[in-house]
Amino acid sequence: QVQLVESGGGLVQPGGSLRLSCAASGRISNVYGMGWYRQAPGKEREFVAHSMSGPGTKYSDSVKGRFTISRDNIKNTVTLQMNSLKPEDTAVYYCKANILGSSDAWGQGTQVTVSS
Repeated sequence: QVQLVESGGGLVQPGGSLRLSCAASGRISNVYGMGWYRQAPGKEREFVAHSMSGPGTKYSDSVKGRFTISRDNIKNTVTLQMNSLKPEDTAVYYCKANILGSSDAWGQGTQVTVSS
């Protein structure tokens, strides 16, 4: 099994920045991709960004140019640098790992609130 733990959420003013981190542990050798999703109150969980084990990242249109995903395969972490934050970025952010031969693993989520 793979366990994921997120950190780095909090309250920030519009235009500010936050950096989220997700640490993976367990059978990490089977992880071939990691990404971030978010869920705002009353809305469905939505894709934010994703990074495959090799080169290649993908972003939702709503965060492209503002958010950057990066992975450290030695430390088994994935981070999400969020800049120019907007109130509509307010949500619980979840880390997800794609696991070969198994269902995806999810973290417990971390709250991000963008408000003045």
